[in-house]
Amino acid sequence: MILTSLTLTNFRSYSKKILSFSPGTTCIVGPNAIGKTNILEAIMMLATGKSFRAGLDREIIRWNADMARILGDRLNEEEHVHLELLITRGEVQGQKAPLKKYTVNGVSRRMVDFVGNVRAVLFWPEDLEIVTDSPSVRRKYLDTVLMQVDREYRRNLISYERGLRQRNRLLDLINEGSASRTQLIFWDQLLIRAGGYLTEKRAAYLAFINTTHLVKHAFHIEYDRSVISESRLEQYKEEEVAAKSTLVGPHRDDISLFSKEHGLEGGEDSYRDLAAFGSRGEQRLVVLWLKLAELSYIERETGSRPLLLLDDVFSELDEKHRALIGHVVSQQQTIITSADFESVPQEVRENANVVRL
Repeated sequence: MILTSLTLTNFRSYSKKILSFSPGTTCIVGPNAIGKTNILEAIMMLATGKSFRAGLDREIIRWNADMARILGDRLNEEEHVHLELLITRGEVQGQKAPLKKYTVNGVSRRMVDFVGNVRAVLFWPEDLEIVTDSPSVRRKYLDTVLMQVDREYRRNLISYERGLRQRNRLLDLINEGSASRTQLIFWDQLLIRAGGYLTEKRAAYLAFINTTHLVKHAFHIEYDRSVISESRLEQYKEEEVAAKSTLVGPHRDDISLFSKEHGLEGGEDSYRDLAAFGSRGEQRLVVLWLKLAELSYIERETGSRPLLLLDDVFSELDEKHRALIGHVVSQQQTIITSADFESVPQEVRENANVVRL
C-alpha cells in the first residue's frame, strides 16, 4: 500500500498544498511552525477518520474558510484508490452540511467503511503522553491501532460510544425521577455486546506486544480492563444513578507500562512503573518499542506494512536509537518531517526524496 499524493485545501495553515510521495522515503524539511506536522495530521485523518491533535475536527479548518478538504491517492497492487475527506463547520455557503463526508473513488462512504483504506503508524514527540497522561490517551492509542485493521472493531466502537451517551442520559433522567430503570435494559445489552468485543481485541493486541522480541526482554504492558457484564452493572447500579454515569466498561480501561528489571542469578524479574518512576529517556524508549510493535501487528493482521510517519523524532533520540529507526525506515513507505535535516541518519538522507517547505 503506497500513498502517492496528498492535496490539502483550507487545511490548517494551507490554503492549497499538493505533495507527491516516494514509494520509499520522503523527508519533509522546514523550520518549526511552517506546517510539517499538519501534513502528517492529514494523512492520519485519512487513516483513522479523525484528527490526533484537534479536540474538535472543525479546528483544522483554515480560519477564513467554511470547509477543509483532504485528497489522497493510494496505490495497492496496481489498484488506484482516490480518497476524499471533507470537514465542515456544519454549514457550507449558507447551506446546512454534514460535519464530515467520506468518499472513496467518488462514492460516499460511512466512516466505518472509509477507515482502513490507508493504514499508518505515527511516531511524534507528544507520544510520551501515552505513558504519562490520562487513561483516555492510552485508550485512544489502542483505538487508533485497532480501528485501522478491524472493521468490526470500528463498528463496535461507534456502537459502544453512541450507546454510552444514551445510557448516561437515561441515568441522569433516572436520578431526576423522570425515567425508570427498565429503560436501561436495551442499552445494557448493547454495551455488554459491543464492549465485550472491544475488550477482547484490546487484550489480544496487548498480548501480541508483550510477546514481540522488541518488547518482552525490556518492557511489559499490563491491561487494567474494566469488564462490562450484567452482574457488574447490577453491582454498581446505585452508584451509577448517583454519578449519572456508567461506571464500568471499556471506556474505563487503562494500561500501565513497566520497565523489566531482570533478577540476578536466576532471581525473579521485577517491574518498574514508567509513568511514576521512569526517566524521560526510558519513557521515550518504551513508546518507540510500542510503535515498532504496532508496525509488526498491522502487517500481521493485514498482510502489508503500514505507512510509517515520523514527526521530527530523530533530534529526540540518542545515536543508538536513531540508527534503529534508520534501519526500520527502509522496510515500508516512510514519511519523515524534520527541522534539522542533519539529525536524520545519513543513510536515510542519502536515499530519501526531499521536500523543502
